[in-house]
Amino acid sequence: MKLLQIFIISISVFVLASCSTKISYGDATAVETTTTGFGSTDLQTIAEKLVDDLLVFGPIVRLTAERRPVVFVDKIKNKTTEHIDTESITDTIQTKLLKSGKFRFVDMTTVKAIQEQMQFQMDSGMVDPVKAGVFGKQTGAEYMLYGNMSSIVKRRKDKRDIYYKFTLKLVSLESGIIEWASEKEIRKSSEKTLF
Repeated sequence: MKLLQIFIISISVFVLASCSTKISYGDATAVETTTTGFGSTDLQTIAEKLVDDLLVFGPIVRLTAERRPVVFVDKIKNKTTEHIDTESITDTIQTKLLKSGKFRFVDMTTVKAIQEQMQFQMDSGMVDPVKAGVFGKQTGAEYMLYGNMSSIVKRRKDKRDIYYKFTLKLVSLESGIIEWASEKEIRKSSEKTLF
């Protein structure tokens, strides 16, 4: 009995000692296939495809040839059953478009903070009135970028298939006309195996 206890303790110590966590850096742009859920590769693929589509679309090429239109990005509707950070997708798309040098953006998420800062500059007595910002001088957006993400999930025994569709549109705020739209589709599947 005592030999069995020593054996069990020895095995337990060995198992616990061999269970350690290894942490390392990886390539942020490498394909990740940990799960069939939405991941970083999907985000990068969507952003790259949609930005490329927008920048080569004839009417947009002509529109941005002489000037940089002002755009604001609305929230992307997540119609999937997963929690997906759609703001991260739009941030990546906005950054890529800004870096293209073809567009300028207004950030609607900062309106309240900007108002508070402007009020502080005007009313606090701490800012030189000559150097203070003035209400009514901000540039208004000409276009809105918006869209949605949806998914279809199918399961059968040990197999799972997920289809994602991301749609993005650019609409003129003045006319209400959709000037551009594109979609990116992704299909992922997984199958449990014995080994």
